[in-house]
Amino acid sequence: MKLVIGGSTGFVATELIRQGLENPAITSIVALGRRENPAPLVTPKLKFVVCDNFESYPNSVEKELENADACIWTIAVTPMKLKTTPFEEACKVSRDYATTAIQSLDALRHKQARPLRFLYMSGHFAPRNPAEIPKELQDHGLINYGLLRGETETLILTYGEKSKGAVQSCVVKPGLIDAPGREKLEIPGLPHIELAGIAAALLDQVMNGFEKNTLSNDDLVRIGQKALIVGQHGA
Repeated sequence: MKLVIGGSTGFVATELIRQGLENPAITSIVALGRRENPAPLVTPKLKFVVCDNFESYPNSVEKELENADACIWTIAVTPMKLKTTPFEEACKVSRDYATTAIQSLDALRHKQARPLRFLYMSGHFAPRNPAEIPKELQDHGLINYGLLRGETETLILTYGEKSKGAVQSCVVKPGLIDAPGREKLEIPGLPHIELAGIAAALLDQVMNGFEKNTLSNDDLVRIGQKALIVGQHGA
């Protein structure tokens, strides 16, 4: 399997790369990022690709993305960075980069027997219906941000539905991601998931097929725990 990871230096992307390199079923990883990796791993299985324009890929980037089997997209503006990021830029990074990716990866596949699996990592509270905005978003002034992420979820899922089987799309909605050595935050209403668990769950889904088109934090915990156990026993 050739796997594209949208993001190369981020928290989740780094763990996806680590686990992906250990999985023999994944033969090639393209880590697409906005900046150079400070300490790139040296292995023929992994290629770090720096992209200056995520809305229109240059030919050199398109060549690296050709004939991908799956993509896990982790690039987005986080709520903590909204204070220093203009909302227009947040829309571009969190929505437009992802929609460009799914369209481009679909177009760059040539005579592939299996559909492209595209997984978009969203947020736990992101609403797809403006009439169903969670209280947590209202309390923290994140209504527009939540609607942005929900809109992106709809665009990604709709693209898969209209692709006539060429693309299978999935949205995951994790809560707070914990890892050893990282301060554990507590935000009312947000569930937790371990970093190793969410990475294992995402890799399991793009390799084995999506259980459903939207996976909650509870789904990710369950799938990740099972995937980690299977990996430990080499099954």
